[in-house]
Amino acid sequence: MKALIESIVAPLVDYPEDVTVTEREEETKIVYHLTVNQSDVGKVIGKNGRIAKAIRTVVYAAKTDSKKRVYLDIM
Repeated sequence: MKALIESIVAPLVDYPEDVTVTEREEETKIVYHLTVNQSDVGKVIGKNGRIAKAIRTVVYAAKTDSKKRVYLDIM
């Protein structure tokens, strides 16, 4: 899942080497934290959050068979 998020976000930003994804697993959910360069935050979020919503839609659709919910935080 981390590789999927990185492969979606890296072409969108000016500094793809600064794209990092960390995973935190809790009892009922898995949270992925996406961190990009400060100047690239707007490109990842997009106008009115459209790009962020599209990224989240793909990630949620690709979730594993686990019963845990998947969340994506953009920092």
